[in-house]
Amino acid sequence: MLAKLSTRPTVRRCALAGAAALTLLAAGLPAAVAEGDDGPDLSRFYDQTVTWSACEGDDMPDDLQCGKATVPLDYAHPGKGTLDLALARYRATGDKQGSVVLNFGGPGGAGVPQLAYGGKEFMDLTDHYDVVTFDPRGVGRSSPVSCGAGQEDAFAAAVGGPPDLGDPRTVLDQLKRAADQCAAHSGPVLPYIGTVHAARDLDVLRAALGDKKLNYLGFSYGTRLGAVYAAEFPHRVGRIALDGVDTLTEPLAEQGLAGAAGQQVALEDFVTWCVKDIACPFGTDARSARDEVVRLVRSLDDDPVPSDFGPPFTGQDLVAALSQALYSEEWWPSLERALSQLVENGDTSGVMTFATGGMTLPVRSPRPTPGALVDEEDVPLDNLPAALMAINCADDPDRPAAGRIAADLRRLRAEYEQVSPVFGRYRLTQVLMCYGRPAGTDYIRDEVKRVDTPKMLLVGTRGDPATPYRWTEETARRLGPSAVVLDNKGEGHTGYGSSKCVHRKVDDFLMYGSLPPSGSSCLSERED
Repeated sequence: MLAKLSTRPTVRRCALAGAAALTLLAAGLPAAVAEGDDGPDLSRFYDQTVTWSACEGDDMPDDLQCGKATVPLDYAHPGKGTLDLALARYRATGDKQGSVVLNFGGPGGAGVPQLAYGGKEFMDLTDHYDVVTFDPRGVGRSSPVSCGAGQEDAFAAAVGGPPDLGDPRTVLDQLKRAADQCAAHSGPVLPYIGTVHAARDLDVLRAALGDKKLNYLGFSYGTRLGAVYAAEFPHRVGRIALDGVDTLTEPLAEQGLAGAAGQQVALEDFVTWCVKDIACPFGTDARSARDEVVRLVRSLDDDPVPSDFGPPFTGQDLVAALSQALYSEEWWPSLERALSQLVENGDTSGVMTFATGGMTLPVRSPRPTPGALVDEEDVPLDNLPAALMAINCADDPDRPAAGRIAADLRRLRAEYEQVSPVFGRYRLTQVLMCYGRPAGTDYIRDEVKRVDTPKMLLVGTRGDPATPYRWTEETARRLGPSAVVLDNKGEGHTGYGSSKCVHRKVDDFLMYGSLPPSGSSCLSERED
């Protein structure tokens, strides 16, 4: 999955992803040894109890509590070291029946700040649950990975280049050098990153919370994590709801095309809305306005403008901001104002707010190490794109040879730009970032299917620009009879935060075990 976070404006907090990148040193399937099984002794991890206290940091809600859970760096060899996962929770206010764990997507999205900023949406669940989230390994305050300062230019140059792409081999050399720098800045967690490892962490967290079964709500990429957990620990599945369902089978190249196409449609919908307002910076004609957006991106790539946030602001930085802002119609008025500031005054502050989610964290910790939690202010600015590509590469077994990529590069760029003249290059950049890394695990593609678990609720949104509805249907068929599909006939990425119907049905399932019939629908809010 490529840079897909949940659609809720209050919780979609993204780091700058102008040119997402990272590396992978090794990505194998960890030994499937868990609590009570033969293999390495993991009892000290499964026997721990979380100590909760008030969260530290600016503007943290008074009723939000923070803690940590310790997990092995390498489950096959737990003596290699440990790392601490940052946790946060809102305590149950009613008759507590355990915990429900949230993952907001990404991959690379830090759960703790997202729950802090958007926790209000989950307060109904506190009638029966502690609502818990975490920063997955390599993300946020949990040993964050990083590619270091200045990598954005290298990635943009590698994929952008002159119109004919020059020498494709040079492109690959630039990508390899950038990947090596990512490895140098990410610390020892990097070889042990990915969804299979995160699912093992999720089971340790379940035990540390005192729950016999995992109750879980995953958004976007978080649906991939939930599905992998169900395959690894089917006997520990409680109530699992997956919203904005990810693919388990499509190669990254196909995911990139789907994402570019979906976001192009969302951009055109925004432009059609914008030109009806006299304040729209692109004029009053929708067709010419779409062309103006393309020209603006290309102009900024050719001649970046100064930014208060560090490097000059490029066209790909603008695309990163658009890719986040277009996930929800609620953001359109703010996006229109931000684009007006950029076009009329060269002011990047508004669009940068979308690109960074309001968080501008400095790079102070060049080599994060497992152990104590990283201070919030020390999370690298590029952690989200760095973690996004680390996890995607760890989850993807495909590694075409250099000759194949070189031969296909012009064709790929043409295909991506035909699908979207705005988002094509940005998505292709993300796809190419796995070049030169060892192949990721084939476990997800080959083994996450026909799970023998209690019923799970899968929510797909018809107008989702990031996770197309067909992925919900495909994943449901792959998971088998355990999957129950809810068809949300609305717009935007995921449904829980935008549809009252989806919100109610997900809550009813998580709290009471009440499932809608598979294939039932929620109408769009305009039709309700």
